[in-house]
Amino acid sequence: MDQLNWQKSSFSGTKTNCLEIASDGARVYLRESDDPTTIVTTTRAKLNALLTAAKAGEFDHLTA
Repeated sequence: MDQLNWQKSSFSGTKTNCLEIASDGARVYLRESDDPTTIVTTTRAKLNALLTAAKAGEFDHLTA
């Protein structure tokens, strides 16, 4: 995992508390830039399903 190319959104600018993402082809890795030792591992399909659901508002009830 040391060889991963971690990326963050260009919208983050110079902020240090951003979500970073990397991939090794089969798996996708997510971490907080201010706590890089904690890494969530998933697949492209599962991450796509999560993002699609979030964009569709399926989790909006959790913020009420």
